[in-house]
Amino acid sequence: MVQPEKTSPARTSADVESELVRLREQIDAVDRALLEQLNQRAQLVRAVGDLKRTSGAPVYEASRELRIVEALVRANRGPFPDAGLAPVFREIISATRSLEEPVRVAYLGPEGTFSHEAALQKFGELACLSGVATIPEVFSAVENGKAELGIVPVENTTEGVVTQTLDALAEFEVTICAEEVLRISHDLLSKSGRIEDVRRVASHPQPLAQCRRWLAAHLPDAERVETASTAIAAHLAAGDASVAAIGSGVAGRVYGLRSIETAIEDRRDNSTRFLVIGTEQSPPSGSDLTSVVFTIRKDEAGGLHRLIEPMASRGVNLTSIQLRPIQGKPWEYLFFLDLEGHRSEARVAEALAAASAVANSTRILGSFPRADVAPSAGGR
Repeated sequence: MVQPEKTSPARTSADVESELVRLREQIDAVDRALLEQLNQRAQLVRAVGDLKRTSGAPVYEASRELRIVEALVRANRGPFPDAGLAPVFREIISATRSLEEPVRVAYLGPEGTFSHEAALQKFGELACLSGVATIPEVFSAVENGKAELGIVPVENTTEGVVTQTLDALAEFEVTICAEEVLRISHDLLSKSGRIEDVRRVASHPQPLAQCRRWLAAHLPDAERVETASTAIAAHLAAGDASVAAIGSGVAGRVYGLRSIETAIEDRRDNSTRFLVIGTEQSPPSGSDLTSVVFTIRKDEAGGLHRLIEPMASRGVNLTSIQLRPIQGKPWEYLFFLDLEGHRSEARVAEALAAASAVANSTRILGSFPRADVAPSAGGR
Protein backbone atom coordinates (compact mmCIF):
# COMPACT_ATOMS: atom_id res chain seq x y z
CA MET A 1 0.00 0.00 0.00
CA VAL A 2 1.41 3.38 -1.04
CA GLN A 3 1.77 5.71 1.91
CA PRO A 4 0.83 9.37 1.33
CA GLU A 5 3.77 11.79 1.34
CA LYS A 6 4.20 13.82 4.48
CA THR A 7 4.01 17.54 3.95
CA SER A 8 5.44 20.21 6.21
CA PRO A 9 2.88 22.51 7.71
CA ALA A 10 2.28 25.72 5.77
CA ARG A 11 4.18 28.70 7.09
CA THR A 12 2.11 31.66 8.02
CA SER A 13 3.02 35.17 6.92
CA ALA A 14 3.92 35.92 10.53
CA ASP A 15 6.37 32.98 10.54
CA VAL A 16 7.99 34.22 7.30
CA GLU A 17 8.27 37.78 8.62
CA SER A 18 9.83 36.55 11.85
CA GLU A 19 12.39 34.48 9.93
CA LEU A 20 13.24 37.44 7.69
CA VAL A 21 13.84 39.63 10.72
CA ARG A 22 16.12 36.97 12.25
CA LEU A 23 18.16 36.54 9.02
CA ARG A 24 18.48 40.28 8.45
CA GLU A 25 19.73 40.77 12.00
CA GLN A 26 22.42 38.18 11.28
CA ILE A 27 23.33 39.95 8.04
CA ASP A 28 23.60 43.26 9.91
CA ALA A 29 25.93 41.62 12.44
CA VAL A 30 28.12 40.28 9.63
CA ASP A 31 28.20 43.73 8.02
CA ARG A 32 29.38 45.29 11.29
CA ALA A 33 32.08 42.63 11.56
CA LEU A 34 33.15 43.38 7.97
CA LEU A 35 33.31 47.07 8.79
CA GLU A 36 35.56 46.34 11.76
CA GLN A 37 37.85 44.26 9.55
CA LEU A 38 37.92 47.00 6.90
CA ASN A 39 39.02 49.51 9.52
CA GLN A 40 41.76 47.14 10.69
CA ARG A 41 42.89 46.81 7.06
CA ALA A 42 42.87 50.60 6.71
CA GLN A 43 45.11 50.97 9.77
CA LEU A 44 47.59 48.48 8.31
CA VAL A 45 47.55 50.22 4.92
CA ARG A 46 48.21 53.54 6.63
CA ALA A 47 51.27 51.98 8.30
CA VAL A 48 52.41 50.67 4.91
CA GLY A 49 52.01 54.17 3.49
CA ASP A 50 54.23 55.60 6.24
CA LEU A 51 56.94 53.06 5.36
CA LYS A 52 56.65 53.81 1.64
CA ARG A 53 57.01 57.54 2.23
CA THR A 54 60.17 57.10 4.26
CA SER A 55 61.68 54.60 1.78
CA GLY A 56 60.51 56.25 -1.45
CA ALA A 57 58.70 53.08 -2.59
CA PRO A 58 55.87 53.55 -5.13
CA VAL A 59 52.30 53.75 -3.85
CA TYR A 60 50.88 51.77 -6.79
CA GLU A 61 52.06 48.24 -7.55
CA ALA A 62 49.95 46.44 -10.15
CA SER A 63 51.33 42.96 -9.46
CA ARG A 64 50.55 43.28 -5.73
CA GLU A 65 46.89 44.06 -6.40
CA LEU A 66 46.56 41.13 -8.79
CA ARG A 67 48.16 38.76 -6.26
CA ILE A 68 45.66 39.90 -3.60
CA VAL A 69 42.68 38.97 -5.75
CA GLU A 70 44.24 35.74 -7.03
CA ALA A 71 44.89 34.58 -3.46
CA LEU A 72 41.32 35.40 -2.46
CA VAL A 73 39.92 33.46 -5.41
CA ARG A 74 42.01 30.41 -4.46
CA ALA A 75 40.82 30.65 -0.84
CA ASN A 76 37.16 31.26 -1.69
CA ARG A 77 34.91 28.36 -0.59
CA GLY A 78 31.71 30.04 -1.81
CA PRO A 79 28.91 30.72 -2.22
CA PHE A 80 30.24 34.25 -2.87
CA PRO A 81 31.05 34.23 -6.62
CA ASP A 82 34.71 34.42 -7.68
CA ALA A 83 33.80 36.97 -10.35
CA GLY A 84 32.56 39.35 -7.66
CA LEU A 85 35.83 39.42 -5.74
CA ALA A 86 37.79 41.61 -8.19
CA PRO A 87 35.32 44.56 -8.31
CA VAL A 88 34.67 44.41 -4.55
CA PHE A 89 38.34 44.43 -3.64
CA ARG A 90 39.19 47.00 -6.31
CA GLU A 91 37.04 49.49 -4.38
CA ILE A 92 38.43 48.36 -1.02
CA ILE A 93 41.98 48.79 -2.31
CA SER A 94 41.09 52.14 -3.88
CA ALA A 95 39.58 53.41 -0.63
CA THR A 96 42.43 52.27 1.60
CA ARG A 97 45.10 53.41 -0.86
CA SER A 98 43.82 56.95 -0.36
CA LEU A 99 45.03 56.65 3.25
CA GLU A 100 48.60 56.08 1.99
CA GLU A 101 48.73 58.91 -0.48
CA PRO A 102 46.20 59.90 -3.18
CA VAL A 103 47.35 58.51 -6.53
CA ARG A 104 46.83 61.02 -9.32
CA VAL A 105 45.80 59.34 -12.57
CA ALA A 106 45.55 61.14 -15.92
CA TYR A 107 43.20 59.81 -18.59
CA LEU A 108 41.86 60.84 -21.98
CA GLY A 109 38.91 63.00 -20.97
CA PRO A 110 36.55 64.57 -20.41
CA GLU A 111 34.41 62.66 -17.92
CA GLY A 112 32.25 60.02 -19.54
CA THR A 113 34.73 58.73 -22.13
CA PHE A 114 35.60 55.05 -22.28
CA SER A 115 39.05 56.03 -21.04
CA HIS A 116 37.32 57.46 -17.95
CA GLU A 117 35.41 54.20 -17.55
CA ALA A 118 38.65 52.20 -17.87
CA ALA A 119 40.28 54.40 -15.21
CA LEU A 120 37.35 53.76 -12.85
CA GLN A 121 37.50 50.03 -13.57
CA LYS A 122 41.24 49.91 -12.90
CA PHE A 123 41.62 52.29 -9.96
CA GLY A 124 38.16 52.50 -8.36
CA GLU A 125 35.77 55.32 -7.58
CA LEU A 126 38.00 56.98 -4.97
CA ALA A 127 41.05 57.41 -7.19
CA CYS A 128 42.12 60.97 -7.99
CA LEU A 129 41.31 61.02 -11.72
CA SER A 130 42.11 63.90 -14.04
CA GLY A 131 40.86 64.10 -17.62
CA VAL A 132 43.08 65.74 -20.25
CA ALA A 133 42.39 66.64 -23.86
CA THR A 134 44.76 64.37 -25.82
CA ILE A 135 46.74 61.15 -25.50
CA PRO A 136 50.11 63.01 -25.61
CA GLU A 137 48.88 65.15 -22.70
CA VAL A 138 48.39 61.99 -20.62
CA PHE A 139 52.03 61.07 -21.28
CA SER A 140 53.20 64.62 -20.58
CA ALA A 141 51.35 64.71 -17.25
CA VAL A 142 53.16 61.55 -16.12
CA GLU A 143 56.57 62.58 -17.45
CA ASN A 144 56.32 66.03 -15.81
CA GLY A 145 55.10 64.68 -12.47
CA LYS A 146 51.61 66.20 -12.66
CA ALA A 147 50.24 62.67 -12.33
CA GLU A 148 51.83 59.52 -10.92
CA LEU A 149 50.02 57.34 -13.47
CA GLY A 150 48.22 57.62 -16.78
CA ILE A 151 45.88 55.28 -18.62
CA VAL A 152 45.70 55.28 -22.44
CA PRO A 153 43.97 53.13 -25.08
CA VAL A 154 46.40 51.15 -27.21
CA GLU A 155 44.33 48.61 -29.16
CA ASN A 156 40.70 47.85 -30.02
CA THR A 157 39.43 44.49 -31.24
CA THR A 158 37.36 46.17 -33.96
CA GLU A 159 39.38 49.24 -34.99
CA GLY A 160 42.92 47.98 -34.34
CA VAL A 161 45.92 49.77 -32.89
CA VAL A 162 45.77 53.34 -31.50
CA THR A 163 48.66 54.96 -33.37
CA GLN A 164 48.77 58.07 -31.16
CA THR A 165 49.63 55.89 -28.19
CA LEU A 166 52.44 54.06 -30.00
CA ASP A 167 53.90 57.37 -31.18
CA ALA A 168 53.75 58.78 -27.64
CA LEU A 169 55.42 55.66 -26.19
CA ALA A 170 58.37 56.32 -28.48
CA GLU A 171 58.49 60.04 -27.64
CA PHE A 172 58.02 60.23 -23.86
CA GLU A 173 60.20 58.84 -21.06
CA VAL A 174 57.60 56.75 -19.24
CA THR A 175 57.24 53.09 -18.28
CA ILE A 176 54.36 50.72 -18.94
CA CYS A 177 53.49 49.27 -15.54
CA ALA A 178 50.09 47.58 -16.06
CA GLU A 179 47.31 46.95 -18.57
CA GLU A 180 43.53 46.83 -18.43
CA VAL A 181 40.95 45.41 -20.84
CA LEU A 182 37.58 47.13 -21.03
CA ARG A 183 34.58 45.49 -22.65
CA ILE A 184 33.17 48.27 -24.85
CA SER A 185 29.40 48.40 -24.71
CA HIS A 186 27.64 51.28 -26.45
CA ASP A 187 24.35 52.71 -25.17
CA LEU A 188 22.05 55.07 -27.04
CA LEU A 189 21.41 57.97 -24.64
CA SER A 190 19.12 60.99 -24.69
CA LYS A 191 17.30 63.41 -22.37
CA SER A 192 13.92 61.73 -22.75
CA GLY A 193 14.99 58.15 -23.35
CA ARG A 194 12.47 57.94 -26.23
CA ILE A 195 13.65 56.84 -29.67
CA GLU A 196 10.83 58.76 -31.40
CA ASP A 197 12.39 62.06 -30.28
CA VAL A 198 15.71 61.39 -31.99
CA ARG A 199 16.60 63.39 -35.10
CA ARG A 200 20.40 63.26 -34.83
CA VAL A 201 22.84 60.67 -33.46
CA ALA A 202 26.15 62.02 -32.19
CA SER A 203 29.34 60.22 -31.20
CA HIS A 204 33.02 59.73 -31.89
CA PRO A 205 33.55 58.19 -35.38
CA GLN A 206 34.56 54.80 -33.95
CA PRO A 207 31.33 54.17 -31.97
CA LEU A 208 29.30 55.38 -34.94
CA ALA A 209 31.08 52.79 -37.10
CA GLN A 210 30.77 50.08 -34.46
CA CYS A 211 26.97 50.56 -34.23
CA ARG A 212 26.34 50.93 -37.96
CA ARG A 213 23.96 47.98 -38.37
CA TRP A 214 21.80 48.87 -35.36
CA LEU A 215 21.49 52.48 -36.48
CA ALA A 216 20.59 51.43 -40.03
CA ALA A 217 17.84 49.16 -38.71
CA HIS A 218 16.34 51.48 -36.07
CA LEU A 219 17.28 55.07 -37.00
CA PRO A 220 17.93 55.02 -40.74
CA ASP A 221 16.87 58.65 -41.29
CA ALA A 222 18.63 60.23 -38.31
CA GLU A 223 21.57 62.49 -39.12
CA ARG A 224 24.99 61.19 -37.99
CA VAL A 225 27.08 63.79 -36.15
CA GLU A 226 30.76 63.11 -35.51
CA THR A 227 32.28 64.52 -32.30
CA ALA A 228 35.77 64.51 -30.80
CA SER A 229 34.72 62.10 -28.03
CA THR A 230 31.72 60.20 -26.70
CA ALA A 231 31.65 62.59 -23.74
CA ILE A 232 31.26 65.60 -26.01
CA ALA A 233 28.41 63.77 -27.75
CA ALA A 234 26.75 63.15 -24.38
CA HIS A 235 27.13 66.82 -23.49
CA LEU A 236 25.48 67.73 -26.81
CA ALA A 237 22.57 65.37 -26.11
CA ALA A 238 22.13 66.84 -22.63
CA GLY A 239 21.42 70.23 -24.20
CA ASP A 240 19.24 69.14 -27.12
CA ALA A 241 16.29 66.76 -26.79
CA SER A 242 16.46 65.83 -30.49
CA VAL A 243 20.03 64.49 -30.16
CA ALA A 244 20.91 61.00 -29.00
CA ALA A 245 24.49 60.16 -28.05
CA ILE A 246 26.27 56.85 -28.38
CA GLY A 247 28.39 56.35 -25.29
CA SER A 248 28.97 54.43 -22.10
CA GLY A 249 26.70 54.01 -19.12
CA VAL A 250 29.20 56.20 -17.24
CA ALA A 251 28.58 59.00 -19.75
CA GLY A 252 24.84 58.66 -19.17
CA ARG A 253 25.29 59.06 -15.42
CA VAL A 254 27.71 61.98 -15.74
CA TYR A 255 25.46 63.97 -18.09
CA GLY A 256 22.07 62.98 -16.69
CA LEU A 257 20.86 61.06 -19.77
CA ARG A 258 18.41 58.20 -20.08
CA SER A 259 19.09 55.02 -21.97
CA ILE A 260 17.04 54.45 -25.12
CA GLU A 261 18.75 51.12 -25.78
CA THR A 262 21.75 49.37 -24.26
CA ALA A 263 24.48 47.35 -26.01
CA ILE A 264 23.76 48.53 -29.57
CA GLU A 265 27.24 47.62 -30.86
CA ASP A 266 27.35 45.29 -33.86
CA ARG A 267 29.97 43.01 -32.28
CA ARG A 268 29.72 41.62 -28.76
CA ASP A 269 33.48 40.94 -28.61
CA ASN A 270 34.33 44.64 -28.89
CA SER A 271 37.01 45.41 -26.30
CA THR A 272 39.76 47.96 -25.84
CA ARG A 273 43.12 47.28 -24.27
CA PHE A 274 44.54 50.09 -22.15
CA LEU A 275 48.06 50.64 -20.86
CA VAL A 276 48.84 52.11 -17.46
CA ILE A 277 51.96 54.29 -17.69
CA GLY A 278 54.12 55.57 -14.86
CA THR A 279 57.75 55.97 -13.87
CA GLU A 280 58.30 52.82 -11.78
CA GLN A 281 59.07 49.31 -13.02
CA SER A 282 56.61 46.55 -12.07
CA PRO A 283 58.07 43.47 -10.33
CA PRO A 284 57.29 40.03 -11.80
CA SER A 285 53.76 38.73 -11.24
CA GLY A 286 54.18 35.27 -12.77
CA SER A 287 52.21 36.16 -15.91
CA ASP A 288 53.71 39.22 -17.55
CA LEU A 289 54.22 40.95 -20.86
CA THR A 290 57.27 42.94 -21.89
CA SER A 291 56.97 45.75 -24.44
CA VAL A 292 60.03 46.90 -26.38
CA VAL A 293 60.66 49.17 -29.36
CA PHE A 294 63.48 48.57 -31.85
CA THR A 295 64.86 50.26 -34.93
CA ILE A 296 66.77 48.35 -37.60
CA ARG A 297 68.95 49.47 -40.48
CA LYS A 298 66.78 49.84 -43.57
CA ASP A 299 69.58 48.75 -45.90
CA GLU A 300 70.23 45.48 -44.04
CA ALA A 301 68.71 42.40 -45.69
CA GLY A 302 66.83 40.13 -43.30
CA GLY A 303 66.98 42.68 -40.49
CA LEU A 304 63.51 41.92 -39.12
CA HIS A 305 64.16 38.16 -39.23
CA ARG A 306 67.42 38.60 -37.29
CA LEU A 307 65.57 40.81 -34.78
CA ILE A 308 62.88 38.30 -33.87
CA GLU A 309 64.86 35.07 -34.28
CA PRO A 310 66.33 35.28 -30.75
CA MET A 311 62.80 35.17 -29.30
CA ALA A 312 61.85 32.08 -31.32
CA SER A 313 65.09 30.23 -30.53
CA ARG A 314 64.57 30.77 -26.79
CA GLY A 315 60.88 29.91 -26.73
CA VAL A 316 59.72 33.46 -26.00
CA ASN A 317 56.30 34.00 -27.56
CA LEU A 318 55.60 37.25 -29.42
CA THR A 319 52.02 38.44 -28.91
CA SER A 320 52.18 41.56 -31.09
CA ILE A 321 54.34 43.27 -33.71
CA GLN A 322 53.42 46.82 -34.78
CA LEU A 323 55.38 49.35 -36.81
CA ARG A 324 55.24 53.12 -37.01
CA PRO A 325 57.13 55.48 -39.34
CA ILE A 326 60.00 57.45 -37.83
CA GLN A 327 59.33 61.17 -38.11
CA GLY A 328 61.80 62.90 -40.43
CA LYS A 329 63.18 59.60 -41.78
CA PRO A 330 61.13 58.45 -44.78
CA TRP A 331 60.71 54.69 -45.12
CA GLU A 332 62.27 53.98 -41.74
CA TYR A 333 60.20 52.45 -38.97
CA LEU A 334 59.89 51.79 -35.25
CA PHE A 335 59.12 48.15 -34.46
CA PHE A 336 56.97 47.67 -31.34
CA LEU A 337 57.05 44.13 -29.96
CA ASP A 338 55.08 42.61 -27.09
CA LEU A 339 56.46 39.35 -25.76
CA GLU A 340 55.42 36.99 -22.99
CA GLY A 341 57.45 37.08 -19.80
CA HIS A 342 59.16 39.61 -17.55
CA ARG A 343 62.43 41.28 -18.50
CA SER A 344 64.01 39.83 -15.33
CA GLU A 345 63.42 36.23 -16.51
CA ALA A 346 66.60 34.66 -17.88
CA ARG A 347 65.24 33.55 -21.25
CA VAL A 348 63.54 36.91 -21.84
CA ALA A 349 66.67 38.84 -20.85
CA GLU A 350 68.80 36.66 -23.14
CA ALA A 351 66.39 37.11 -26.06
CA LEU A 352 66.31 40.89 -25.60
CA ALA A 353 70.10 41.09 -25.36
CA ALA A 354 70.53 39.05 -28.56
CA ALA A 355 67.94 41.13 -30.41
CA SER A 356 69.55 44.36 -29.20
CA ALA A 357 72.87 43.19 -30.59
CA VAL A 358 71.47 43.17 -34.14
CA ALA A 359 69.15 46.18 -33.76
CA ASN A 360 70.11 49.74 -34.53
CA SER A 361 68.49 50.88 -31.25
CA THR A 362 66.53 49.28 -28.41
CA ARG A 363 64.28 50.63 -25.67
CA ILE A 364 62.38 48.45 -23.21
CA LEU A 365 59.06 50.16 -22.53
CA GLY A 366 58.19 48.03 -19.52
CA SER A 367 57.35 44.61 -18.12
CA PHE A 368 53.93 44.41 -16.51
CA PRO A 369 51.19 41.99 -15.35
CA ARG A 370 48.81 40.77 -18.03
CA ALA A 371 45.25 41.94 -17.60
CA ASP A 372 43.85 38.44 -18.00
CA VAL A 373 45.65 37.35 -14.80
CA ALA A 374 42.77 38.92 -12.89
CA PRO A 375 39.64 36.78 -12.40
CA SER A 376 37.53 39.34 -14.20
CA ALA A 377 38.81 41.63 -16.92
CA GLY A 378 36.96 44.34 -17.88
CA GLY A 379 38.82 53.44 -26.08
CA ARG A 380 37.63 56.08 -26.43
